[in-house]
Amino acid sequence: MLKPNPKPTGIVETLRYFYESDARTAQRFRYALVAFDIVTILFIVATSFMPNNPVLERLDIAFGIVILADFLARLAISRNRLRELVHPASLADMAAIVSFLAPVAGEAAGFLRILRTVRLLHTYELLARLRQDSRWFRRNEEVILATVNLAVFLFIMSGIVYASQYGRNPGINNYVDALYFTVTALTTTGFGDITLQGTFGRFISIVIMILGVTLFLMLVRVLVAPHKVRFRCPTCALMRHDSDAVHCKACGTTLQIPDEGS
Repeated sequence: MLKPNPKPTGIVETLRYFYESDARTAQRFRYALVAFDIVTILFIVATSFMPNNPVLERLDIAFGIVILADFLARLAISRNRLRELVHPASLADMAAIVSFLAPVAGEAAGFLRILRTVRLLHTYELLARLRQDSRWFRRNEEVILATVNLAVFLFIMSGIVYASQYGRNPGINNYVDALYFTVTALTTTGFGDITLQGTFGRFISIVIMILGVTLFLMLVRVLVAPHKVRFRCPTCALMRHDSDAVHCKACGTTLQIPDEGS
């Protein structure tokens, strides 16, 4: 049963209530942030097919304002604001904010779209919150993290391909073309219908193949490996155990792993 949370008083306390408390309302708010991030990525992909126009510029600004508000809220409730500012999720948000609000300054260059994809780095902070909120997430954490790592890599590398090749490479006309190339390079399928031009393009292809295959194999390993639970052994500190383990495999200490039910 969730512990009752004190009623917030003041702006900072209210923000901490929504971002950090165990209340159902706060959990729904955090899931809404996850949904917003998904919508943001879909918007990035969809707008790669469309020419710039006033409607898209207004939507860009709206997304930028929401991301800015989320960033300022997290900064306001942080106990160490300097550390929060240099956190990768914060840096990703600042890059995304610059990208989405660029039309205000009259800038809408294609290379700024790459900054929007790094918004996905914010996902890792959201996953840390979900670890606290969801039993299902804790039970399937390894698979979820491996999937997210691969997805974040795919979309960010696709953003790099799109930003560096759009307008220069006749095979890259939108974000899906870039994603298609990234997937074919990652799987080493190599159809040959799209190739990246120049030395930098070859370097990107090498990075995609090496890191992408590594992340893909990590996901496969997690999927086929026996299910493990996270529980710190009080003697040797081993963290991964079989779900029905009674003794630690490393030192033999009797374990009392909490059973969250099926």
